Amino acid sequence: MALAKGKWNKKHFILFVTIFALVFWGRAQQTESAEIKVAACQIDPKIFDLQGNLDKHIRLMKQAAENGAKLIVFPEMSIPGYCYTSWSEMATHGQYIPGPITNAINKVCKDLNVYAVIGMIEREGMGSEWSYYNAAVLIGPAGVIGKYRKTHLPFLGIDRFIKAGNLPYNVYDTPIAKIGLGICYDLRFPEQWRTMALKGAEILVNITNLPTGADTHPNLLGPTRALENRVFVISCDRVGNERGWEFIGRSQVIDLTGKVLAEASRDKEEIIYGTIDPAKAREKYIVVKPGEYEIDLVKDRRPDLYEVGEKKK
Repeated sequence: MALAKGKWNKKHFILFVTIFALVFWGRAQQTESAEIKVAACQIDPKIFDLQGNLDKHIRLMKQAAENGAKLIVFPEMSIPGYCYTSWSEMATHGQYIPGPITNAINKVCKDLNVYAVIGMIEREGMGSEWSYYNAAVLIGPAGVIGKYRKTHLPFLGIDRFIKAGNLPYNVYDTPIAKIGLGICYDLRFPEQWRTMALKGAEILVNITNLPTGADTHPNLLGPTRALENRVFVISCDRVGNERGWEFIGRSQVIDLTGKVLAEASRDKEEIIYGTIDPAKAREKYIVVKPGEYEIDLVKDRRPDLYEVGEKKK
């Protein structure tokens, strides 16, 4: 009897360990797949007023964090404004990264335990060797996580006077999600966004300044980039009139099917929110009907046929 009882206890022990392992694994999966709230802060930045615009960023970050947002996004050139008319005028407002502006945002991120994306003029170099870029900066509690320099430049506003970006399309692995960055006109070039999706991006952040004339962009480009890559897209635009240019707003949070979860107005400063599960963006293999309708957005690609021009011999 004693031997039988011992065997029975051993079986129970094995069963207990198995159940514990399954529960632990399940909880780990739940943690990995946690939903987060994201925010797009649609604002009307005042050109040249870096301190005033920074103060507005800080105020809205606190408001968004109070409402549960973990990722808080601002528009293109949200710190200095966009409609510059000369190189010298633009250069006066360039800032180093990291520097005073990013340090101030970092302090708020640390205090609130949030992440933010802002737009600014990046100054690189010293003295007569300065270069300037249209930059998006991802900042978290520990400081600057990464930056992106706008690579596709329209002949418009500040983009007439800065250098084209020279950094790769990086994806930044943060505790809340894997994040890729782009700026405005970049959204017309799908290669950039596909590159970041293939690198594992779960959220693609597009900071933008869309003027009148770009009214169809929110209807088409953001939702398409989300759908074709099966990622979440946050597109944050500005509003207001700056030196005769009217901006159309309509910031968006878009899910990985291309559905718009939240959209701002055309003319008001406001914060919009969306709740997303970044882990779902890893699921590129989609089964609509098993054995009859299945697609794989990565494996079904044909890069061997995507070459332009003559093939090299």
